[in-house]
Order: sequence, then C-alpha cells, then structure tokens
Amino acid sequence: MTIRINLLPHREERRKRARTHFAVLAGLTAALGLVIVGAVHIFYAGQVSTQQDRNRFMKNEISKLDKDIAEIKKLKEEIQALLARKQVIETLQADRSQTVHLLDELVRQMPEGVYLKSVKQRGLQVALTGYAQSNARVSTLMRNIEASPWLEKPELIEIRAGTVDKRRVSEFNLNLSLKRPTQEEAKGKAPAKGAAEKKG
Repeated sequence: MTIRINLLPHREERRKRARTHFAVLAGLTAALGLVIVGAVHIFYAGQVSTQQDRNRFMKNEISKLDKDIAEIKKLKEEIQALLARKQVIETLQADRSQTVHLLDELVRQMPEGVYLKSVKQRGLQVALTGYAQSNARVSTLMRNIEASPWLEKPELIEIRAGTVDKRRVSEFNLNLSLKRPTQEEAKGKAPAKGAAEKKG
C-alpha cells in the first residue's frame, strides 16, 4: 500500500512566505533609500545655504571695499589737485620777482650804444628787439647776458642793417632765458634782504 502526501499546500505556503519576505525587504530597502536620499538632500541643502550665506557676506564685503577704494581714489585725486595747486603757488612765488630782476639785469648788462625797442616775456623766455651802433655791441650784450646771475642762453635770431634818425644802426632780434634761482639761493638771499632792511 502506497501513501501519497500532497505537498502542494506546503509549497504554496512557502512561496507565500517568500513573497511576503521579499515585499518586506523591498519596502525596508525603499524606506532606507528614501531616508538616505533625504539625509543627503538635507546635507547638501545645508551646504548650499551655508555657501550662499558666505557668498552674500563676500559680496557685502566686496561692496564695502569698492566704496573704500572709490574713497581712496577720490582722496588721491584731491591730494594730486592740492599738490598741483601747491606747485603753482610755489612757482608763482618763485617767479613773482622775475620781472624786476629781468628789468634790473637788462639795465645792468646793456652796453653803451645799445637801445631796446621792445621786451616780450613768456614764462622764462624773453624776446628782445633793439638797435645797436655796431654788431660788436650786440656781441657784448650777449656776453654780458651769459655772465648774468639772472639771465642765460642768449640766442641771436636776426641782425640786419637799418637807419634811425639818419644814422646807420644794426637792428637785432635776440632771445634769452630767465634763470630760476634754486631754493638754496632763495634762502641765502632772504636773510641778506632782512639784514638790509634792518640796516635801513
């Protein structure tokens, strides 16, 4: 006599348990995956937020630096303008007595027999036009200018024969330069001037 055992329900039950186990594992894996994704998202969102805060801070600091740089540039421009004004004032102070020295030196260095018709000054450059009894007198004038403490660089532009009051003369055009005294010379002359005033 053969005994037959029906294993179908047992196999079906085992398959059912396997499917349930697989579903539970799949659900747990999915949940774990969602947790990991959420944690990574939160981590990177925090990093992005922190970086954005840093970027905003840097932008604010850069904006402040730009304002400071603009202010420094403005101050430099003002300093340059003040230095330029100071230079102009110093130049004017140094040049204010030049006309006096020019006229005084022309009188001192003018040789006998030379007469000036016009004197034109532009900055340190001076143009003379005049008459001389001879070319030698013009040469003497040029040597006197070279020896002068206030005049220099005589340059004869033109000399030609002319007539003044029925007398033959040499009409000449002459350029020269004014010397600008150094600060040491200016300081050296100031006490002497003060001493002269005290003596007077």
